[in-house]
Amino acid sequence: MIPKELTKKIRYIQIYTSKAVNDVLAGEYHSVFKGQGMEFDEVRAYQPGDDIKTIDWNVTARTGLPYVKRYVEEREITVFFLVDLSASGFFGSLDKLKNEIAAEFCALLAFSAIKNNDKVGLIVFTDTIELFIPPAKGTSHVLRLIRELLFFGPGKKRVRAGTDIALALDYLGRVLHKRGVVFLVSDFLDQDFEKTLGVLARRHDLIAVTVADPRECALPDVGLMEIQDAETGAQVLVDTGDKEVRRRYEELAREKNDKLASLFKGTGVDHIELYTDRDYVLDLVKFFRKRMKK
Repeated sequence: MIPKELTKKIRYIQIYTSKAVNDVLAGEYHSVFKGQGMEFDEVRAYQPGDDIKTIDWNVTARTGLPYVKRYVEEREITVFFLVDLSASGFFGSLDKLKNEIAAEFCALLAFSAIKNNDKVGLIVFTDTIELFIPPAKGTSHVLRLIRELLFFGPGKKRVRAGTDIALALDYLGRVLHKRGVVFLVSDFLDQDFEKTLGVLARRHDLIAVTVADPRECALPDVGLMEIQDAETGAQVLVDTGDKEVRRRYEELAREKNDKLASLFKGTGVDHIELYTDRDYVLDLVKFFRKRMKK
């Protein structure tokens, strides 16, 4: 049984993201994600200005009048969300956890996809594959995806601590045969996935979505603070009142971000940065407009 609070949350996300799709993202999604080719539509009489390369010579010879073949874009695409819901995602220093931002972001894109009659699928992973939902269409399907993303966690089961991005990428490569659009949503607290990332990026339109919290980029000056790594369980006592400690913490965070940005650029993977203190709708619109300029 779904808790009442979760039902309200799903309803809120449905209303908020649907409004954003209609008011802000109408047309943006369609312009950015094209179909995978052209398909035959009809044969019609030649009109002045038609490209002579499209003339159907068989019909023309049979009727004695010029006819052309008309093609339309094969619009339908498959959108897949590959979402990391390991223990480190259950952190947030403000109103929302990183995993909540990830779920709402996926909901926004999923509603955009079904509005354009595209299919949407989901893989949830930690250091193993937790859930696989095959691509399908329709509002009820998207609501199921949102429910699974929000319901996954301490309230449903014990969350596995680790993250294995390479495993998830390899699994997706085996279940998604036709070229699709793949959103890899994670905080990327993992290593040794670079090669698998490059392989999948050559087969699919792969977009990396990093989810972070401001406290992962900078420490406040609040004196002694005990910090625990959600994935390893390691604890350390940090003196945030020390300016050099705060500087080094920020430096390490920048190095991680720079390394990821370099990896994505080198493998041709587009990148969206999400933060728990920012509006993800604006981040998505910014990404769409940047991509349309390419």
